[in-house]
Amino acid sequence: MNFLFDTITNSSLFGLALTFGVYLLAVWLNKKTGSPLVNPVLLSVIVIAAFLLVFDIPLDQYSSGASIITLLLTPTTALLAYSIYKQLPLLKKYFIPIVAGCLVGSAASMSSIYLMSRLLGLSEELTFTMVPKSVTTPIAMELSAQLGGIPSVTVAAVVLTGILGAVLAPILIKVFRIKNNIAVGVGIGCSSHAGGTSKAMELGEVEGAMSGASIGIAGIITVLITVVILPFLQ
Repeated sequence: MNFLFDTITNSSLFGLALTFGVYLLAVWLNKKTGSPLVNPVLLSVIVIAAFLLVFDIPLDQYSSGASIITLLLTPTTALLAYSIYKQLPLLKKYFIPIVAGCLVGSAASMSSIYLMSRLLGLSEELTFTMVPKSVTTPIAMELSAQLGGIPSVTVAAVVLTGILGAVLAPILIKVFRIKNNIAVGVGIGCSSHAGGTSKAMELGEVEGAMSGASIGIAGIITVLITVVILPFLQ
């Protein structure tokens, strides 16, 4: 029995099969409950992490198969361009408000995490590790490295931010009674990048397109703020 288990877990497809299996189960549970708190990504992370810990499976062993999913992230993100293209007239019409919203959102995200880190007494290294948490992973990792942060920890913060955005976005929309589809999309994309955008696309086509556009705009703005302002704080 142990030999069979070791054979399965040592397979190059083990990580891929485990990820897909757990995720499909999480999606089923999400549809059954209908609760935003039962988020498929969040449940998958928890279940897979627990499985690896309980059965003492090395992360590298799991990653060897799951890395195939990582390769699909770039083309999947590129597909957002199609939904944005379909909403191009709307994007042009409200371009200035969208950019203004991303500017305020990015500034608020970076300044709040910086101040909270300082209030909590975190080191400068950890502070600048957390600052770019609300932008897409490639930009966040590069900014973290340039600021003297820890890129690997930044990735974890980015993933957590995306998950929280996907879980909390529907709740916050109801609590604050946000009716404007564009505002919903910009808010989600600016604060929780691709992780939140997956939920925005479920909420509606306009929300998904505006959220996807906001990822790029917020990324550019975050880089500019980092280049201009943050060096004076180091």
